[in-house]
Amino acid sequence: MQFRIEHDSLGKVKVPKDALYGPQTERSRHNFNIGGRMPMPIIEMLLHVKQAAATVNNQNGTLAADKRQAIHEAVNQLLTGKYNNAFPLHIYQTGSGTQTNMNVNEVIAHLAMQLHPQTSVHPNDDVNQSQSSNDTFPTAMMMAAYQSCNTLIKAAKHLIATLEKKQQEFATVVKIGRTHLQDATPLTVGQEISGWKSAIQHDVDAMQQLIPTLLELPIGGTAVGTGLNTPNNFDQDMVKQLSKQMNVKYRVADNKFQGLANHSQITTMHGIFKTLASDLIKVGNDIRFLASGPRAGYNELNIPSNEPGSSIMPGKVNPTQIEALTMVAAKVMGNDTTISFANSQGNFEMNVYKPVIIASFLESSQLLTQSITSFTDRLVTGLTVNTKHIEELMDNSLMLVTALSPHIGYEKSTKIAQWAQQNDTKLIDAAEHFGISKDDFNKWVNPRDMTNINRK
Repeated sequence: MQFRIEHDSLGKVKVPKDALYGPQTERSRHNFNIGGRMPMPIIEMLLHVKQAAATVNNQNGTLAADKRQAIHEAVNQLLTGKYNNAFPLHIYQTGSGTQTNMNVNEVIAHLAMQLHPQTSVHPNDDVNQSQSSNDTFPTAMMMAAYQSCNTLIKAAKHLIATLEKKQQEFATVVKIGRTHLQDATPLTVGQEISGWKSAIQHDVDAMQQLIPTLLELPIGGTAVGTGLNTPNNFDQDMVKQLSKQMNVKYRVADNKFQGLANHSQITTMHGIFKTLASDLIKVGNDIRFLASGPRAGYNELNIPSNEPGSSIMPGKVNPTQIEALTMVAAKVMGNDTTISFANSQGNFEMNVYKPVIIASFLESSQLLTQSITSFTDRLVTGLTVNTKHIEELMDNSLMLVTALSPHIGYEKSTKIAQWAQQNDTKLIDAAEHFGISKDDFNKWVNPRDMTNINRK
């Protein structure tokens, strides 16, 4: 490999000849070969921040027009994804994200000068002008978190809409309910699905209520939150420019000291991700148990046969979409612990766990988005019910006795249920044994009426 010699504040550095990055990127590349690469959404948001800063600095008269133009063109080229290999740095690096910020600064500067050979663009003095890694990186964190949340919300709404269709489709299919994993009183399949739908809807509502907090950008705080080395109103001008570029209504963080040292908004939002994950586990488990069988399980629901379920048992179908979904949920819960701990580690004016916070957040958001979409399209859409088996279970249920209680009392109803269980008879036969006529039994015990589906 051929190299060129560049230098930074520590001295000379050998950099691959054709690399767009510079000496600080090269040092980090060798010193921190730990874990995966920094998520591209962070790189993309930093690129937008640099482009906005070039515009604002030019408007303030501190950056020449030719440099602004060169930076703008370089960023536009980089946002196409053509040069993604110019951003090789890893998540586990300096906790401020400084090396990734400098990676972006160096790449923009080098590409800008390739596009405009007559224009000198310096990574620090020009691209990073009026900025610090301490405010640009958390700004990119908030912007990336906001974008990923919107994508997740759309996926969750798609699941809600699909569950709504299934709720309506099976609105009148009466089945036996279960509490404590034991038989309970009837409800409809539609009612059961409505509970799943409502759980996800509550999570979406919570995300939508909280997502505006991710619009608070700490840009302009520079090193410790004071705004050192920025002109007057730089923060306001930057937020205005970023809002224009991204078509998103950002706002200046209420307190930049908090914005640099705490990542409470991201931590709180991820807490809702964890709640969503727990609700998805519940929904997934309900479906896989209700679809268990087909001969030795609950066998109330049918799930799509997407792929063979066993390498040894022919014809087996497994709830693989649910298995993927619940594994994602486990990962999200782990990420929540990581983020919560990392957020607690701010010292004085700085939190130095930023990369792992945003990488964990974006991983959770992406995994949830992908798994929810797959679960919706490849399983929920194709759910059907085994009406015949559901009716058999209903006909054999002892908990229908609950409808007798208002007419003959709790204690006599208990004796009827116990006698039916002990003698392996149907409830109607046990009731007749205790003097209840079949006409009265059929008048009082109507599974459909017990669901209250017609009650307003």
